Amino acid sequence: ITSAVVFDILPLKLHPFSQSTPTGLDCLGWKRRISSPVITDGALDKTALTDDVGSEEDLYEDFRSSNHRYGHAGGGGEQLAINELISDGSVVYAEALWDHVTMDDQELGFKAGDVIEVMDATNKEWWWGRILDSEGWFPASFVRLRVNQDEPMEDYPLKVEGGKEDDSSSGTRRFGMGQTTKDQMRTNVINEIISTERDYIKHLKDICEGYIKQCRKRADMFTEEQLKTIFGNIEDIYRCQKKFVKALEKKFNKDHPHLSEVGSCFLEYQTEFQIYSEYCNNHPNACMELSRLTKVNKYVYFFEACRLLQKMIDISLDGFLLTPVQKICKYPLQLAELLKYTNPQHRDFKDVEAALNAMKNVARLINERKRRLENIDKIAQWQSSIEDWEGEDVLVRSSELIYSGELTKISHPQAKSQQRMFFLFDHQLVCCKKDLLRRDILYYKSRINMDDMEILDVEDGKDKDFNISVKNAFKLHCRDTEEVHLFCAKKPEQKQRWLKAFENERRQVQLDQETGFSITEVQKKQAMLNASKQHHTGKPKAVTRPYYDFLMRQKHPTLPTTLPQQQVFMLAEPKRKPSNFWQNISRLTPFRK
Repeated sequence: ITSAVVFDILPLKLHPFSQSTPTGLDCLGWKRRISSPVITDGALDKTALTDDVGSEEDLYEDFRSSNHRYGHAGGGGEQLAINELISDGSVVYAEALWDHVTMDDQELGFKAGDVIEVMDATNKEWWWGRILDSEGWFPASFVRLRVNQDEPMEDYPLKVEGGKEDDSSSGTRRFGMGQTTKDQMRTNVINEIISTERDYIKHLKDICEGYIKQCRKRADMFTEEQLKTIFGNIEDIYRCQKKFVKALEKKFNKDHPHLSEVGSCFLEYQTEFQIYSEYCNNHPNACMELSRLTKVNKYVYFFEACRLLQKMIDISLDGFLLTPVQKICKYPLQLAELLKYTNPQHRDFKDVEAALNAMKNVARLINERKRRLENIDKIAQWQSSIEDWEGEDVLVRSSELIYSGELTKISHPQAKSQQRMFFLFDHQLVCCKKDLLRRDILYYKSRINMDDMEILDVEDGKDKDFNISVKNAFKLHCRDTEEVHLFCAKKPEQKQRWLKAFENERRQVQLDQETGFSITEVQKKQAMLNASKQHHTGKPKAVTRPYYDFLMRQKHPTLPTTLPQQQVFMLAEPKRKPSNFWQNISRLTPFRK
């Protein structure tokens, strides 16, 4: 019987699996249970399909339904250990990686960095915890168990002096490590940093060799563009982390871990860690592309086969791709705990202190870039709402609305005054006119290139250039063409806000040049395409909704369906400030006609 006939007779969906099995998969035990998983000659023994195990889909579901979980405290032996500690009367603390905002009175809300007392961890996905006098359920995947469980973070400095602790028995009872000293606490944190880095390198290697390498062999299933979308720059991250781990290993004192001086390693690699920004910004796109592909069975089978071939733990690809996002969040928390248990006299103290600030800045930069990328959709929507737009799109040169407001513009040669709405972006100032009847509709009039301009403060009184009396005025002077633009605000404080905004615009441009921030052509085109679709339909477009829907459907591990969607991937340090984009323009430019 040819394979084509078998596929017509037996609805076992063998063909998609067979076509997407990586080379060498039969070495991992599938061969033992299914005698012929890969068709090589067009013929298939029918008995292979009537094995007592059942179809390949049944076998695949057996693997999917196994109870192995990702290496988080919410599953496996570690979870049992946590519950045993709690049942013994010990207090277990966890630190929040992300904000958990909830309107449910049964859930425990917290901010990134908060310390939570874990009171019940019997459920793998939701734990019961307490902060001060508040108790409730919270997602286990949102927290990191503290390395040193002996004292709450806020109480520890009060109870530890000179390396001695009031109640050392608790440390002995929980960890069997004898007297709990500050050096021992530091040893615990150092060991955690080293061990988690080694585990992380293993995860990155598995992704690069277990998935990307196999995907590149299947040009019939994946284009290079798809692989770039799914995996982002994770190969660059892998190369960076390998060098970072080697640097850590050199600084690690195996005989006396508390004497290790690791702070300098973080300082050395702080600039290279900025590559996480690109990865974190791309991650929603990766999840959406995975969601699209895994609607087709052959891709589901292929990714699971890759995992088995690489002998990876039981977590789906999207779970592995989350690890870099989690990792960059954990560094500030780990360094904060390391600093807490480092004496000021320690040779590593100043470097750890500087490293903590450096990694906070890295997280801040990543958050800022993420916010900027989110804003480009809003800028594209704004432009699509402006009537009679001319010239290039705003996003060709700009990615941030700095300030907006109404000014009187005075033009040569008759010193004619015009009331206009102005929108200051990085690199350009856009001028619009309000509709005479419907003041909420704007028409494009012109724009000014801010890169060529210098700002001049004008005193109240008669202006010599325009030969008129002005109040609350300033000028934009083009250094190349000597062209001058005169503007007047209604109030002195409005003028000062504009002058400050122009300073901020130049500062933003300089910062972008220093940090290398840019928006890809693909991102710009996609934002304009989304805005165009929304403009034509007249309905709001939830651009990121598929990303969160995808997260809600994950099997591995552990985001509950009641999770507030907007909180899934807030970076831990620092908390992102809300954008003031809409505050600047929403009341002036509606996005509906």
